[in-house]
Amino acid sequence: MRERPAEVLVVLPTYNERETLPAAVAGVRAHLPDADILVIDDGSPDGTGRIADELALGLDGLFVHHRGAKLGLGTAYVLGFRWAIAEGYRVVVEMDADGSHLPADLPRLVAAARAHRGVAIGARWVPGGRIVGWPWYRRWVSRTGTRVARIALRSRLRDLTSGFRAIDARCVVHLDLDAVDSQGYAFQVETAWTFERLGLPIVEVPITFVERVDGRSKMSLGIVLEALGNVLRWGWRLRFGGR
Repeated sequence: MRERPAEVLVVLPTYNERETLPAAVAGVRAHLPDADILVIDDGSPDGTGRIADELALGLDGLFVHHRGAKLGLGTAYVLGFRWAIAEGYRVVVEMDADGSHLPADLPRLVAAARAHRGVAIGARWVPGGRIVGWPWYRRWVSRTGTRVARIALRSRLRDLTSGFRAIDARCVVHLDLDAVDSQGYAFQVETAWTFERLGLPIVEVPITFVERVDGRSKMSLGIVLEALGNVLRWGWRLRFGGR
């Protein structure tokens, strides 16, 4: 057992990540040895939840929450945020379990969140940030989506869609988690924009994003349409009124 409670909680949502989850957990523990890890599995049919339970048996500070169905990335992070607040963590980290987010970047993100007492976004589209393994059309889609979101929401952030973040828990309590309505990747845009509108400190830290080598991407047409629809809806309300 540890001599003192962990201050950092790394949240790893999973769905069919049996090939990549063990390495992700090992990477977090190697680069943030004092952090706790919360795996939230959406009833993965490939046995990811069982593997997470096996890892937790031999690793102090690894917790597993099982959900009976695929409920979406956004709802998983809302659950993780509530967990972090209830348990008194000082920093909560959003991280993919598919190997695309490098654990080596974790110390810089957590240090930035602590130093600024705010939100540290692991950014790809800033000087020093880069993507490894994406073809040109995926880069174009990502850059175009980011530009649309920035224009629609009048945001100054360079990587609104990044899902690799460290957040001071004092910022999380300012979110109305009951009002978050994005289930998929639009959650990243919604929360980043909300933090920005609240005037909370935000810093974008350059990271290296690596295309996954195992498993399948969870991106789908429905997720893309949800993100586009929400961004346009929020942009409309921003300009013409509404909550």
